[in-house]
This record gives sequence, structure tokens and C-alpha cells, in this order.
Amino acid sequence: MRRNAITVMLAGLLLMMSMLAACSNSQASLSQTNAQTGGKQTDSASSEPAGTASAPDSGSRPGNAGDAKETPRNETLYINGLQWGAPTNFNLLSGNPAFPINYGNSRELIYETLFMINMNDGKLEPLLGSSYTWTDDKTLRIELNKDAKWSDGQPFTSDDVVYTYKLGQKYEINWTSYWDYIQDVAADGPNAVKITMKPDNPNKLTVTESIELIPMLPKHIWEPIEQKAGNDLAAIRKEFNPNPVGTGPYKMYFYNDQKITLIRDDNYWGKALFGKLPAPKYITHVIYKDNAAGDLAFKNGQVDVSQQFTPQVWKMWEGGAPIKTYLKDAPYYLPGSMPSIFFNMSKKGLDNASVRRAIAMAIDYKKISQLAMSGYSADMKPSLTLDTPSESQYVDQAAIKPLQWTTDVDGANKLLDSIGAKKGKDGIRVLNGQRLGPYDLECPYGWSDWNAALEIVAQNAKAIGIEIRTKFPEQPVWNNDLQTGKFDIIMNTPAGNVTPSNPWNRARTIMYSKGVAPIGEMAFWNWGRYKNPQADEIIEKIPTAQGDDAKKLYTELTKIWLTDVPSVPLMYRPWEFYTVNESVWKGFPVDGDGSNIPPQIAIDGAGIKALYQITN
Repeated sequence: MRRNAITVMLAGLLLMMSMLAACSNSQASLSQTNAQTGGKQTDSASSEPAGTASAPDSGSRPGNAGDAKETPRNETLYINGLQWGAPTNFNLLSGNPAFPINYGNSRELIYETLFMINMNDGKLEPLLGSSYTWTDDKTLRIELNKDAKWSDGQPFTSDDVVYTYKLGQKYEINWTSYWDYIQDVAADGPNAVKITMKPDNPNKLTVTESIELIPMLPKHIWEPIEQKAGNDLAAIRKEFNPNPVGTGPYKMYFYNDQKITLIRDDNYWGKALFGKLPAPKYITHVIYKDNAAGDLAFKNGQVDVSQQFTPQVWKMWEGGAPIKTYLKDAPYYLPGSMPSIFFNMSKKGLDNASVRRAIAMAIDYKKISQLAMSGYSADMKPSLTLDTPSESQYVDQAAIKPLQWTTDVDGANKLLDSIGAKKGKDGIRVLNGQRLGPYDLECPYGWSDWNAALEIVAQNAKAIGIEIRTKFPEQPVWNNDLQTGKFDIIMNTPAGNVTPSNPWNRARTIMYSKGVAPIGEMAFWNWGRYKNPQADEIIEKIPTAQGDDAKKLYTELTKIWLTDVPSVPLMYRPWEFYTVNESVWKGFPVDGDGSNIPPQIAIDGAGIKALYQITN
């Protein structure tokens, strides 16, 4: 399912352009992420863009670049699927750092976050922060772990937290968008900080998300780098940072254009928190040329944890290989996102909610799961929330059930009949003088699982008298069509990932109309230009609501979405593919083992606790 090389290069280039474009508008930054998320998830092979820079000069940089440094197999955990090109740099502020210095997945190997997200229950677990409390409606107070230290021995303090947050206020970087809601971040003694929200734009959800997503940087290292660069972000981004100083359990050991190896920091402060050091002395990410090479190495026991999309994964263990997925049976992976189709509300015919609902009812979701996703998607239960305990709790499931659609071709035909949409001689329906089609249904060329899903949707629509044609342009064209509204129906992932800001962020991406440019201009969310003042009002209320009040709002919003059908989710998809080979390392967490360690590839969020559990 890996895109062809040209598409990958274009996607990587576009991602870099998006990051640069984000320099001008923090709201755009959030939305660009949404747009790119579709690509990231659909490109099953890559959760980080392939490197666009050449490999580091052999032997010319610290970090042992260029050496063929080997490590003992029984002390090394091998992973794949996160890095597809030579390392560009290890600079978190560069916008395009190599593994493991990325932003967006709460990666905890070198840099750490204040708290670890656990996708199993949605809770935040202590790391650099020991506890957090909302002291009033606008202020979040965080107690820091007094044991925490940087890998160079310097203490981790509130000054580091304030410094890191304010980098996002000072420069247009990955976490700048949080400052749309934050008024100030200040130290409250050496081991506590206070985050104060803007009185006119409070948002507890996104501020809470920030404490599990922003990696902490050492002020004593990066402030001199800023000064040397004259506080010029472009110059700061050129810092290669070959030996990053972090608070995490690993340090950089070796890298070249074939692999990146980390070595355990045996002075890691977190030994007291976790009770011991992580089991692997080394962690190596091997850079394979494509999915096939990575899958073969994984099956042969040369890789222990794989984040690649592997079609028909069950065939991996049919020959007796000790390979496991988190779920023993289909769908094998926990859902983390919902790739969906979006309707253009300005198109005649598609501006009718009954037509949109009829299309939703005609879609064969089981066929999409089996043919496009190798069965990795569970039965679709249409909602603004994932069908997981951590998200489904936000909505009264009994209240929305009467509005949820299932595959029902007869019902779809009856619905269209009821609104007077009659079939013409060619079998295509006409509604109020408007022929229902042809409508173009679009996603990028080469995203083969999405391509297959849309072919099924087109066939299903024809069966109820709506003509839909698939259209697969190159990814940059699709992205432009998406944002400018130059489409009839288009596919993308609305705000994926498992964070405290979802499902609110997903609902905002699908339905919030304020700040959305008209058709023909760039829109960074609500690509179909759906408008509903009541939905806007609810979306604005949710971030400050709690408990039953929040549940009522989410339930009401979901009812509106199920009634108006501005989008239709086609599949559930894991945010990270988690497949393990226990030829060398044993005891990886699986569903039902009682550990509550999530399948976050043993390195992200609370998933890193797997490193303390495995043995060999």
C-alpha cells in the first residue's frame, strides 16, 4: 500500500512547504496538520515524511555518523516504519527532524513530555509532570517531578517548561497554535508552572493536550543556540543537533543513511519513576527502502516492532512465526482515526441532506474493510467519536442510535423515492430537475487502500441511481482541491490521533464554519463549507464544559451531524500499526493482559512502558 516514490517525494515536499506556510498563521498550522494527516494515515508506510535532504557526511559530525556500528542482537530492540530516508537533522525546531525527534505522537525516547497519553483509556499519566490541577476556570497548575534531570546532569525545572512553551510564542513552530488559547505560562517556584488561558478564548481541551504533546527542551542548551542564530528561526532550524540533550531514557548513539541507533542512559532519572531501567540497551530504527523489505525483515525476526501497514497480517503467523498484533483477532489493531468523505455543500443535489444520507446508507462498509483494509476496520458505527471506550463515553449512545445509518440499499432507494428523486432512462435519478451526477469522488493517486475504498463507494452509489466517478490526482492537486473547495466529494482524515482534544477537534474540523474561507479560497477545516449556527454554538461551548454537560453537548452535536451528514466515515484506522515479533524480545503488551499498556509502538506516550516489561 506504499505510495510510489514520486508521490512520497511530493508528499514530503508538500509537508515541508506546509510547515513553512504555517509560519504565517497559527490557525493555519492546526488545519494544515489536519490536511496532512490524511496523507500520513493513508500512506500506511510512513508516519514521518521521507527525508528530503542528503545523508549526513560520514564521520563529519558527532553522534558517530558514518560508522557501521553494530550492537548485540539480544540487547537491541529493532523497529521500523517511522523513518524512510536518511536523517535530515535531530532538531525539534527544524520542522522536519529525523526519528526519534518528532512532534505529534508524544514520543518519549530522548525528549519527554510532561505527561504520557494512554490511548486505552484516554488518561494522562505522570512523567516530567507529577500532577496537574485546574485551580480555577482559566488556570492549569502543574507540579513537576523533582527527580527529573537532563542527560547532561542538569536539573529539569520550571524554567525549562516556561522556556519551551514560550518558544511557541516567540516563533512560528509546531506548538505555536496553542498560544491562540494561552495567555501566559509562568513558573510557580522551581518545580511547578501555571498555564493561564486567554479570558476571551479559553479552551481546556487544547491546553490539556499541550501537556502531553509538547516535548520539553533544555533552556541551557537552546538559549545559546538562539543567541548564536540571532533569534532568527531560519538560522535556528539549520542546527543539526547530532547529540540532543533530553530528559528521556535514551541518547543518540549512531546514525547513517541505513539506521538510527539510540543507547540507554543508565543514569536516567526515570529509574525511580518506573522502578527500573528499560530492558533494551539499544534501540535501532532500520531505514528500509519500502514496505516489502521491511515486512520481510520483520517476518524473519530482524525487526521486533513494526509500524508498517502489512496486508493480511495473519499470513505472517501461519508458518509459526512468533508474531502478534494487539488484538488477537480481526480487526487486530485499535482504531485511532476515521478517514471520511466530505460533501461539497455548494453542489446541486449534494446540498440535499437526504441525498447525502442515501449515499451513506448505500455504502458497503464491510466490503471496504475486507478489500481495502485487509479486515483491519471494525463494523462502522457512524458518530463523531471513535468506537473506543476513551471516546464513545462522550456521547449518549442510546440517544444517537435511531439516527445512525447502516448499509441498507433498499432503505436508501426508499429515501430517495420519498423526496421525489426519480430514475431516468439511464438509471440515474433526477431531483427537482437536477440529475444526481456525475459527481467526482477524489483522493490522491497511489493511496491504494483509499483508492479501493472510493471505487466501492462509486459502485454502491450507482446501485441507488447516483452517478459517482472516482478521481485520483497527485497528492498536491488533491490537497489544493481539498482546501479551495474545488471538489464534489473528497476523502480525508478529520483530526486523527488520540489526544485530550478529540473528539472536539474532529467535530470542529468537520462542522465548525467560523473562520472558514468561501469556496475558491483556502480553508483549513470544514472543507465542504457546512454551515449550522447551532453546531457552531455547541462547538464553542464544549471546551469549557465538563461531565454530564459536556456529554449532552457532544450528544446533541452528534445528532446534528447524523441528521445533516456533512461527512461519512468509511473506515476505522489505527493511528499507529503495532505488530510485534517475539523471536528475540518477549512479553509485549496485548489486549487483555491486565497491563493497560497501550499499543503505542513501545515508544510513544504510555506505550513506552512496554520497554520496562519485555524480556529476552
